[in-house]
Amino acid sequence: MRPLRLASLALSALLTSVMTPYAARADEPSYIIEDNDFLGPGGSDIQSTIPLLADPHVRVLGFTVAAGDAWENEESAHLRRFLEIAHREDVPVADGATLPLINSVALMRLREQQFGTIPWKGAWGGLGSIDKTPATQPAVTSVPEGMPTLRPANEPAALFLIHQVHAHPHQVTILCTGPMTNLALAIRLDPTFASTAKQLVFMGGLIDTDMMTVTGNADFASDFNLIFDPEAAHITVTADWPKIVVVGNVSNDLMMTKAYMAQINVKPTPVTRYLSQYYAPLPMWDEMAAAIAADPTLVTHSVEAYMDVETTRGISYGHAYVWPKETAPLAMGVRKVTLVQTVDAARFLGSFVRQAQSIGASATAPHTP
Repeated sequence: MRPLRLASLALSALLTSVMTPYAARADEPSYIIEDNDFLGPGGSDIQSTIPLLADPHVRVLGFTVAAGDAWENEESAHLRRFLEIAHREDVPVADGATLPLINSVALMRLREQQFGTIPWKGAWGGLGSIDKTPATQPAVTSVPEGMPTLRPANEPAALFLIHQVHAHPHQVTILCTGPMTNLALAIRLDPTFASTAKQLVFMGGLIDTDMMTVTGNADFASDFNLIFDPEAAHITVTADWPKIVVVGNVSNDLMMTKAYMAQINVKPTPVTRYLSQYYAPLPMWDEMAAAIAADPTLVTHSVEAYMDVETTRGISYGHAYVWPKETAPLAMGVRKVTLVQTVDAARFLGSFVRQAQSIGASATAPHTP
């Protein structure tokens, strides 16, 4: 589906919809796989593991890695080193896509020339220029916190996702907090993958943030996870998941401030020292999505809509669009999604402090960045 615009009727219907929490928390443990572009050290990507690893109700089946905020091999090294620091080497890490399905450095460079600068380009230039970015990922020989000894899993991310979902049919939440390349590959390899999962929760799908690019931080209004691989996002959000939860619109509401990090670091552990050392003053994008995947009762209001992602090359390439059911192009395969509107911020922030302080706290091994 290649939607052209979001009608004002859709906006009106969404804003007047009845808003209710999307789910209640079950007593049984939750199986979760997080697929992410684990930029590091520290920062929102790495910190998103904390609500999962520290929650006794969650069993993390693994982490899968895709290129996005950084090159995939560097991300994997950061993640595996963090798991060593947290003494959670038991959780497997499956390396995945090193490039989007179709998008490329050359195409993004052309897009910037035609339609203006993309604030954050991740592996392809960060907040700077894309001009000298290589077409494929370079080798990584070191990371600031030290290279890990933990090795990645022996199968690629897409196969890992498929195998884990079929090992636990209708029980696995797929949390995607980066570009959706690995998920799209899994969907194309196995047409039953999405329907065999429990649900998809993803960080992205920002709606109507154009004015924020002018009056606020343009980077925070850029839907990078979708922009980096629009075709993968389209394949993923139109697959037959039993449920799709979209966290994008609430993701900018809470910041990792210096004062908040100081609260976390009140209890010195290998993990809190690592977080404090590599602190980044950013919205808690991926942490919020992970917390909602682990504990859906954090959601206080949500709205149901139908969503797709623009795949036509142009100024809207990679942008999310939503409709109410009455105007949605249902024949084109768009799926119903739950758009998170508000969360219990106080409970989330309090829980995250305790969770960050608890991971690896009983271990005696020293932290050597």
